[in-house]
Amino acid sequence: MFDGELMPGMTTETVRANMARLFRTAPERLEKLFAGSPVAVKRSLTEAEADRYIQALATAGAKARKEPEAVTLALTIEPQETDIKPEATNELSCPKCGHRQTGTVQCNGCGIVFEKYRARLAREEAIRAGEGAGALKQFYAPPSADVAGASPEQGALRVFSFNGRIGRLRYLAWSLGLTAAACGCALIAALGFALSEVFGGLLLLLVALAYLVVSFQIGAQRLHDFGWSGWFLFLCFVPFVGSLFPLALLLVPGTQGANRFGPPQPPNSTAVKVLAALWLLVPVIGILAAIALPAYMQSLGLGQADL
Repeated sequence: MFDGELMPGMTTETVRANMARLFRTAPERLEKLFAGSPVAVKRSLTEAEADRYIQALATAGAKARKEPEAVTLALTIEPQETDIKPEATNELSCPKCGHRQTGTVQCNGCGIVFEKYRARLAREEAIRAGEGAGALKQFYAPPSADVAGASPEQGALRVFSFNGRIGRLRYLAWSLGLTAAACGCALIAALGFALSEVFGGLLLLLVALAYLVVSFQIGAQRLHDFGWSGWFLFLCFVPFVGSLFPLALLLVPGTQGANRFGPPQPPNSTAVKVLAALWLLVPVIGILAAIALPAYMQSLGLGQADL
């Protein structure tokens, strides 16, 4: 029995042409098959023969079914010349390019996989028809979530962490802020000596340890920016190498885009740029002071021995 229902992704014109070749008749003689009413395609079949006809029609793009012989039918269409040949059951036209071939897996002309192509057409048709997500679930619908696990475009900033990435300017700005905070804490800790030398010494030790830990956290994030592990910070304790290694933190640019340590940092803010510029001015001010101080002392009539 055929009610005019088509397989997913098939059009009426394609199915009509496939069935015309299948039955070896003109397409015009098959118009009654697509009238929307049940039509008996073949009578007096065994169960196995009926299954063979259903498979052949499905290959052509028509969704048929079988019913008991006792059902009264209004119309019967018989093949004009001969029954369906077993060797012709897999011959059909490609739904994309129209190439005729034997086999239903992949088109030899354009290379599409039939089932995937038909499912995609059905999915697009469902979208155009506005049938909603419920209609799409039956057609290999892609998940709404991002399963690729794409990384964010910019990483989160965390000062007190060994994870993440920071650039050169932010490294200078954070280092200046850390140094200023450590100096303030050291002055407060020094007041503890008024109570006890032991108490004041413990406070200064805690300040020094906190400064060392946060310095390593900031340094590790700077190394991550150009793809190095934070363990390379221990090179600072190697003779000669330790005196040159900080230059890598200041001069080596970060990698473009994400690396194995995460996405790049957000753009530098105005505050970061100002603090980085102040940090760069510190050695310049020191050099100028070293040059200007002796001349100033001489103008006051003080010699080096007086200093």
